[in-house]
Amino acid sequence: MNNNKTGGTDSISPATLRRVLAASAIGNFIEWFDFAIYGFMAVIISQHFFPQGDPTLALIQTFAVFAVSFALRPLGGIFFGTLGDRIGRKNVLAITIIMMASATALIGLLPTYQSIGMLAPLLLTLARCAQGFSAGGEYAGACAFVMEHAPDDKRGWYGSFIPVSTFSAFATAAALGLGLNSLVSEATMQAWGWRVPFLIAAPLGLIGLYMRLKLDDSPAFRLIQQEHNATSAPLKETLTTHGSTIVSLMAFISATALSFYMFSTYFATYMQVAGGATRQTALLASLGGLIVAALLCPLAGRYSDLVGRRNTIITACGSLAIAVFPAYSLAASGTLWASMLGASLMAVGAVLCGVVTAALLSEQFPTRVRYTASALSYNVAYTIFGGTAPLVATWLIDLSGNNLAPAWYLIAIAAVALLGGLRLPETRGISLTDIPETPRRRASSVIPAA
Repeated sequence: MNNNKTGGTDSISPATLRRVLAASAIGNFIEWFDFAIYGFMAVIISQHFFPQGDPTLALIQTFAVFAVSFALRPLGGIFFGTLGDRIGRKNVLAITIIMMASATALIGLLPTYQSIGMLAPLLLTLARCAQGFSAGGEYAGACAFVMEHAPDDKRGWYGSFIPVSTFSAFATAAALGLGLNSLVSEATMQAWGWRVPFLIAAPLGLIGLYMRLKLDDSPAFRLIQQEHNATSAPLKETLTTHGSTIVSLMAFISATALSFYMFSTYFATYMQVAGGATRQTALLASLGGLIVAALLCPLAGRYSDLVGRRNTIITACGSLAIAVFPAYSLAASGTLWASMLGASLMAVGAVLCGVVTAALLSEQFPTRVRYTASALSYNVAYTIFGGTAPLVATWLIDLSGNNLAPAWYLIAIAAVALLGGLRLPETRGISLTDIPETPRRRASSVIPAA
């Protein structure tokens, strides 16, 4: 099917592409900003929403609420994915962004345990559940929306700006946490300062909603609408026709999820536990690494467009395996610049994984089930390997007595990811309106970029 046909991407102007990127990225930014700020504010949240007889127990309960939101992501992915394959990407992305922004802002408005007792943690849990459920439909939908607008030979580059918004969200959360700590007193932080980051989501969500509602749906989805080819049961078709592809893609995304959380979240904890770094030093080192990661994303996207998805998979998994030991050894020093260098080393593999995942999510499935299949693949892998990353890393250190045990875990998952990724066909440069309805495409059948 030629892209010059009605609904093709050749007729999309650069200005429209920029609006699509901005509208997609802002929702993804809100999603990850909330997850990041919740982690950075976890100690204060535990003091306000749980009984204070045992501070450690209160902190565990705070992280348990964090984990609950991950458990709901696959359900949200299935719900919003099937909906997106029926009614369109734009409409569903409008729903997810307003749900995410509202749930995030609600946390900043909740009364505390001291005011309403056990209703406080219950309301906090409900807000996090709403955030996790809506986030399940956000990332895969945003990727599909961008990819279905982008030129076939530049999807890696355009798609890379979705991971840019992810890393930027974590960097912004870290910078905001550092800024608040510097500008206001501890008493002010405890009184109301901790609420400010959550409330920022409200205006961002309204801006993002406006931007998304001003856009048309993607050319690929409009084409199947014109042909009356939208599926009435996308989940059933997804599981029966594309199950093998989903399993292979989830195997690769396991490394994307694990490397992201070991780089963005656990790295700062590791610096403090293994290296004795102060919280300020750990946050600064992580912030530096996150900025490097955001800057690397477009380069990784261009690389993926030049060498292909399978070669990028090999490079990504190899980079993780090579960099993880020196990165964590540098972090164990507890010093700012050594740790920042270590975080930057980890960033290379994490960025390559994230950028090629953004492309693979859309390129592996036909338009009829693209949203459903990609959301299911992404969210199940992130729930299993992303949400558990800090817990498993801590457990492995405790079990083995070796501070570098998490590095071996990442290497093992990178090996599994490599095997799964190489089972996927090369998809660089293919037309997203031409993907066959059968998953059994020859891995050697490469369609080169124009």
